[in-house]
Amino acid sequence: IGGYDAEVMWDQCCTEALGKTFDEVAEREAATLSGGEQKKIVLQVLLRGPEEVLLLDEPDNYLDVPSKRWLENELISSKKTVLFVSHDRELLNAVSNKIVTLEQGALGNTTWMHGGNFETWHEARKARNARFAELLLRWEQERDRLKDLVRTLQVQAASSPDMASKYRAMQTRFRKFEEVGAPPAPPLEQDVRVGLRGGRTGERVVTCENLALDKLTEPFTFEVFFGDRVAVLGKNGTGKSHFLRLISGESTVAHTGSFKLGARVKPGFFAQTHSHPEFIGKTLLEILWNEHSLQLGAAKSVLGRYEISAQAEQKFTTLSGGQQARFQVLLLELQGSTLLLLDEPTDNLDLASAEALEGALESYEGTVFAVTHDRWFSRGFTRYLIFGANGQVFESPTPVWEH
Repeated sequence: IGGYDAEVMWDQCCTEALGKTFDEVAEREAATLSGGEQKKIVLQVLLRGPEEVLLLDEPDNYLDVPSKRWLENELISSKKTVLFVSHDRELLNAVSNKIVTLEQGALGNTTWMHGGNFETWHEARKARNARFAELLLRWEQERDRLKDLVRTLQVQAASSPDMASKYRAMQTRFRKFEEVGAPPAPPLEQDVRVGLRGGRTGERVVTCENLALDKLTEPFTFEVFFGDRVAVLGKNGTGKSHFLRLISGESTVAHTGSFKLGARVKPGFFAQTHSHPEFIGKTLLEILWNEHSLQLGAAKSVLGRYEISAQAEQKFTTLSGGQQARFQVLLLELQGSTLLLLDEPTDNLDLASAEALEGALESYEGTVFAVTHDRWFSRGFTRYLIFGANGQVFESPTPVWEH
C-alpha cells in the first residue's frame, strides 16, 4: 500500500540529492555516500514526508553552501513546523522567526525565546540580561536598606519599649521580603578567551608557482602577503583541504609546480576532522606536557580560558567535536604560529566560541588561510581563493559559493 508513491518520492529525492534516479543508486551502500550526500537525502525525505513537525539536529552540517541555500529555501517555503539546532548564523538569520536559547543559571538550565531572527538576537539578549542585572541590583540595594533599618530599630528598641513594636514590624517586613526572594540573575555567559599571538614574518608569506594538485586542480599561481586574510572557498572535493595540508608541510599531497614559504613563516594547521593520531590514548594534560612542557597549574589555566579545564584528564578522542576544536585552537596559540591554516574551524564551534575565534583573528599578528563554508565567518576575510568544480583556481574580490 502506497509503494508506488514511496518509489516516486525516493526517485525525486535521489535525483535532487545525487543527480541520479532511485533505480541507479538503489543497491549502493549508504556508507559510500559523502556526509553531505547522506544529509541531503535524509532532508529531502523528511521535507517531502507527511510529518507536520520536524526536529532537525544540525541539518546544515556537512553541506556545502549551495546545499545550505537549498535547505534555507526549503525550510522557508515549507508549511511544516520546524524546530532545528544550528550554529550556522546565516541559516539562523534567513530561516528562523523565533530563536530558543538554552541558558545556564545557578539553579540549572533554562530557556529564553527571542521573537526574531539572528540579526536582532544579540542586542535583544544583551538588553534582557542588562534588565536582569538592574533588577537584581535594585533588590540587593533594598535588602541592604531594610537590613540597616532592622539593626537601627533593634538598637532603639533595646532602650525604648515604644520602639519594640516598630522593630517587630520591620523584622516581619524584612522576613517576607527575603521569602519572596531575589529576581533571576543574568544567565551565566560563556567566556572563551582565545589568545592567538603570531609574529612578524617576511612580506611574502606564500608563493605558489604553477601549482597543481594531482587530479584535483589545474595549475595556478598565487601570492600571499603578511597580514592577508584569505578565505578558501569551493564545493566539497575540489582540493581545498589538500591545498592547506600541502602548505602545512604534509609531504604526501601529490602535486606539480612549486610553493614556497617566506622568511620566519611558521605554519600551524587546524584539521577539520580533528584527526591527530599522535594524540590517541593521551589526556589533554599529557599532550600539553609533551608538546609544550606545561605543568599542572599552567595547563589548567590555559584550558580554563577555553572552558575545557574540566576535561583536563580526559583523552582527546573522548572529547566532543566542539571541545576538540577549542583544544586545537589552544595548541595553535601555544605554538606561536605565524601562518594559520584553518580547515573549517567553525564547523563544531558553538556561537560564543566562533565569535571568540573571530575576535582573536581580527587582532592576530600574522597571516590566515581558512577553508570554510561558513558565510558569516567569511565576512571577516579580505581575499577569496576559489576552487572551482572544473579544476580552475582563481582569486575573487568577493565570496563565490557556486562555481
